[in-house]
Amino acid sequence: MKVSEALASRFSCRAYLDKPVPLDIVRKVIEQSLRAPSGGNLQPWKVQVLTGEPLKAMVADVQAALADHPTGDRPAYQIYPEPLKEPYHSRRFQCGADLYNALGITRDNRPGRIQQFQKNFAFFGAPVAVMLLVDKTMGAPQWADLGAFMQSVLLSACEHGLHTCPQEAWAMFEPIVRRHLALPDELMVFCGIALGYGDLDHPINQWRTTRATLEEVAEFKGFER
Repeated sequence: MKVSEALASRFSCRAYLDKPVPLDIVRKVIEQSLRAPSGGNLQPWKVQVLTGEPLKAMVADVQAALADHPTGDRPAYQIYPEPLKEPYHSRRFQCGADLYNALGITRDNRPGRIQQFQKNFAFFGAPVAVMLLVDKTMGAPQWADLGAFMQSVLLSACEHGLHTCPQEAWAMFEPIVRRHLALPDELMVFCGIALGYGDLDHPINQWRTTRATLEEVAEFKGFER
């Protein structure tokens, strides 16, 4: 698979088949991603990968916590700026609207929307969870490097016939995640990534987010036409 093909075909998969992912493939995905660039070659990422009983135990504890925090607890970091200005607010709103429309969940169906949101905390049924961690002393430049590593994981997974969904939502229950991962004090949870074989027939996997045009986001200066 070409990089361009992986970029074009990758999407945030939110329904998975009940099919295990072999360890050797998971290891290869992470190993390939270690080539991601980072300023000063700091490589400011740590990774824990869960499946089976360790994954079930963490999901069960977070699911129990949803009874008191149905829309998530206070995250370990501010996921979105407040207020979220345009055009970013409209893009986020449209993404949510398209997702719920794909499932036939109307805007006034708050219970249905919450129920779907809570599926984040079961990794949407994916058999593997990739937890990305970062040292608390790192700043915005190193978080950008971590994003390059995350993108590498997503594209490598595509090459191996897998689907993914990066989920910052896991920062909402960091204390529970920390306990299950036995994290030292200096590390924090950045996000989780659902990993598995996507259920491509599921309605939630039938839509795609809209993207800004090249003209909206890029300027080209000094080139000869």
